Amino acid sequence: MPGAAPPPRVTVVVVAHDSGADLARCAASVLAQSLPLELVVVDNASSDGSLRALPADSRLRLLLNPGNRGFGRACNQGAELARGATLLFLNPDCVLPPGALAALLARLERHPGLGILGAQLLNADGSPQAASRRADPTPARTLRRLLSGAPATTEAWDGGVGHASAAPDDGAGPVEPTDAVSGALMLVPRHVFDALQGFDEGYVLHCEDLDLCRRARQAGHGVGLAPDVCVPHAKGGSSQRRPVWVEWQKHRGMWRYFRRFDADATPLLLRPLLWLGLWAHFVLAAARALWRARGHRAGPAAPLH
Repeated sequence: MPGAAPPPRVTVVVVAHDSGADLARCAASVLAQSLPLELVVVDNASSDGSLRALPADSRLRLLLNPGNRGFGRACNQGAELARGATLLFLNPDCVLPPGALAALLARLERHPGLGILGAQLLNADGSPQAASRRADPTPARTLRRLLSGAPATTEAWDGGVGHASAAPDDGAGPVEPTDAVSGALMLVPRHVFDALQGFDEGYVLHCEDLDLCRRARQAGHGVGLAPDVCVPHAKGGSSQRRPVWVEWQKHRGMWRYFRRFDADATPLLLRPLLWLGLWAHFVLAAARALWRARGHRAGPAAPLH
């Protein structure tokens, strides 16, 4: 049909829940990318009015859930609506720099063995987020981190300082192999996602990205990161309103991950120790998170960037 829009090469799936002004900024950055795409926003019952600020664009589709169905289930819902041959799962607190999506897509196409590709996520000050690259949270690693008082969810690689920019889109840039990448930004060929049957909906929030990456590797697909494609990530503003619930889901997810992948290979006597350590850590982590959230609410309002 003359004048018809080209079919999307990529479907960007954004799951939102009371995401505030971040959601509109994220959507605008996606729609500004210079390639045929569609944007599917799956909203998990937001009540903050953030949906009203979404741009009017024929490439944007909105799916409204009557309740908060969790991250993995909402991602799967978005994927079911997708028409693109490649899926980008993107958090609403990420902003794609110009050319970032084309750079990632070219990298994925140049490396057909890749099943999942991530980018270098950046904090507000431009420093790298270590969780952009992650190691499998094996029992030994988890126990070591529990005993050290560090977060129990993952081991991460700490790289150098990055900048909010995109690499050339010829696909010639580097791809670093890693165990897992952050669920804040995951580029996945549609056929790989379908073969893996999507995200495990038994997780509600946290660890579903680790699970998907591990299953991808078990199925023979590579997991990699484009270290020179840098994307700002504000790290979960909506989670600050429910810090204890978030920590509960994080630790619950870690136990589900352990039972799924590592329990059978773990000595029987070590399993209760891991269980006790994980939930003792939850008590401490929830208290810290609640304290930080109260301090954040009591402090001066942060400027919007």
